[in-house]
Amino acid sequence: MAAKYSIGLIELGSIAAGFQVCDTMLKTSEVELVLARTICSGKYMILIRGGVAAVQAAVEAGSRAGDFSLIDTFVIPNVHDSIFPALSGTSKVEALEALGVIESFSVASLIEGADAMAKSANIKLVEVRLAMALGGKAFASCTGSVAAVRAAVEAGANMIARKGLLVNKVIIPQPRSELLNEMI
Repeated sequence: MAAKYSIGLIELGSIAAGFQVCDTMLKTSEVELVLARTICSGKYMILIRGGVAAVQAAVEAGSRAGDFSLIDTFVIPNVHDSIFPALSGTSKVEALEALGVIESFSVASLIEGADAMAKSANIKLVEVRLAMALGGKAFASCTGSVAAVRAAVEAGANMIARKGLLVNKVIIPQPRSELLNEMI
């Protein structure tokens, strides 16, 4: 089994602030930079991982440094093992059973929702796509039995809805096989 990580993310509305916030986060505590980049539509995201206390300290310091540019943040202790393959596009899915999709206005809330999906039911995350060529939105997809996908989609959508950032959620029983080719 892969090592458990705590992950933290800061999403900003300013690219310049993104560089400053990233530097602040890395100087605050012993964390690993997973991803720092511009995203649509003129936003910047920083994703880190490490011990829970270190990630919390880095996200708190980065949030203070980001001040007015801050869009969304999170810290997820013990992130589900399937998040990283889904983020990097390396999930291995041969066929779709039922298909579930959640969509969010923010990258941060979507990753929280995807983690909730993976932890709530026996599903396989297919993909977590973040903001590139999506107008700043993000979505996650999963597959499994209809009941498992329904439970996972509800858990993920509820997490995102608590922040007021849910765009949509769908459950497709028996999706056509061609959909998988369009996903990854």
